Amino acid sequence: MSRSVLLSCEDVARVIGARTIFEKVSFALFDGDHVGLIGPNGSGKSTLLRILAGTEPPDSGTRVVRRGIRVGYVPQDPVFAPGRTVEEVLLDALADDPTLDDYDRASRVAVALGKVGFTDREQKTDALSGGWRKRLAIAREVALTPDVLLLDEPTNHLDVEGILWLEAFLKNEPEAFVVVSHDRYFLENVTRRMMELNPAYPEGIFEASGSYSVFLEKRDDLLRGQAAYQETLANLVRREMEWLRHGPKARTTKAKARIQNAEGLIDELEESRARTRTQSAKIDFTASERQTKRLWWCKGLGKSLGGREIFRGLDLLLTPGARLGVLGPNGSGKTTLLRTIVGELAPDAGEAGRAERLRVVYFEQNRQSLDPELPLRRALAPEGDSVVFQDRSLHVASWAKRFLFRGEQPDTKVGSLSGGEKARVALAQLMLDPADLLVLDEPTNDLDIATLDVLEESLVEFPGALVLVTHDRYMLDRVSTSILALDGRGACGLFADYAQWEASRREARTPEAQQAAKQQPERSRAKKLTYAEQMELDGMEAVVTKAEEALAMRKADAEVPAIASDAVELQKRWNAVADAQATVDRLYTRWSELEEKRGEG
Repeated sequence: MSRSVLLSCEDVARVIGARTIFEKVSFALFDGDHVGLIGPNGSGKSTLLRILAGTEPPDSGTRVVRRGIRVGYVPQDPVFAPGRTVEEVLLDALADDPTLDDYDRASRVAVALGKVGFTDREQKTDALSGGWRKRLAIAREVALTPDVLLLDEPTNHLDVEGILWLEAFLKNEPEAFVVVSHDRYFLENVTRRMMELNPAYPEGIFEASGSYSVFLEKRDDLLRGQAAYQETLANLVRREMEWLRHGPKARTTKAKARIQNAEGLIDELEESRARTRTQSAKIDFTASERQTKRLWWCKGLGKSLGGREIFRGLDLLLTPGARLGVLGPNGSGKTTLLRTIVGELAPDAGEAGRAERLRVVYFEQNRQSLDPELPLRRALAPEGDSVVFQDRSLHVASWAKRFLFRGEQPDTKVGSLSGGEKARVALAQLMLDPADLLVLDEPTNDLDIATLDVLEESLVEFPGALVLVTHDRYMLDRVSTSILALDGRGACGLFADYAQWEASRREARTPEAQQAAKQQPERSRAKKLTYAEQMELDGMEAVVTKAEEALAMRKADAEVPAIASDAVELQKRWNAVADAQATVDRLYTRWSELEEKRGEG
């Protein structure tokens, strides 16, 4: 059954200065479309969304909207008139609709605010957090009953609970929507069709029906096909170049045609190579190679701000290789916890310790350390025209290129960079400092999916300890070895991974669990360590040291040059390395369990 077109673009292009952002992009949106739009930073996703919304014209091409269709648009950073209440924002949006009377307007406002979770209509917009400003912007568009809803990075500023709410909302509410997002789990859960805006494709955009994971499979098939065609084209060009080198005379019509064909093949190959030449930021955090087993720890840690308890009774042990993901509602104290760990804030209760001369690298969520007046070259290389990275001196131009900055950008002020570019500057600064402990507060904001993949790979390979606050559930799943969840009321809980936390969250919402919580508001404490467990804990550091020494020996055995050509022996020795690594990992897990149980006792 054919679906009707609601909105379409035909050969649209956008040029800023001398740079073509995209050109000749064509696609259509249909009834019931749930579309995800992705692309590299700078590919023009937000610009294309504004063209679709009608708030910005294309430089060429056409936008067509079916008669009577309403298009709603939620920008990345919504703006509201100062001093207005939540209710007044929606009433202002409905004021220009002559078909509505006062009762209709009030009804629309009540329904829209209820759908997005507002309970206080009199709340001033100036006091709203970023996440609730995003919800209000969605409510403002929902009140206008759009046929197509366009959302630009709607998960930015939302906590995990907010993202889960938005997923449920989009599955049930708009008939059709387009969402620009870099949140891979979010895209997987809400889309039925995916599009990628990228100059690597001949048409400038690639689309596929299905979820995000289906899209990835189809994109891989396309790129493999492109690579195979490019190889075939390269072989043809080599053959024609060999013919041209023999100096053919263009005396006959046939010879002239072959020369023209050869020139056409060469141009096509160059165009294909230029289009498919992809770059990604090179992110590689420098470790200090410290051998200390206990980097940072706390027992019974507590902190309050403004009379509100942020967390209490927290016991943690951070060792090399430990990667702690932290999640919780907006305002639950995640950043406060990080600032306590790095030493910017003192705890109110409990004790915390760190290894002597511990080297900590801290990525701030709001990137306040970036001076907006500095030129990019000075932000990347504060001491001169070069930086020292991993004992090598690099010119600032090469350093900038590593983070995908163009040749004409070094004199650009930091304040005029995009959000993704500022994030890359902050990451570049952090990479210059060797670290025992990385503490990252929302590093994923404004980064495209390709850069997220590189960042995740670097974090997984980082040999020190990591504490990571992010609302990106895919990153939490891929990177974290454990999850610490804050509830915003002082309580905190440790989980093995994100899936375990989500299962616990679902269970806590069942009527049975809620009734049990009312009858037994506080769980009984776990038993103290047994005598045997205390003895095990006392000797754990020595056991771990011995296991790590055994691991180092197994690695040395596997790297002996003499057995490099003996595949059977080489495989045997690397299997021994894997077994030794598993033993070390198991011991660290057991150490953490015993420390946690001692803290609960």
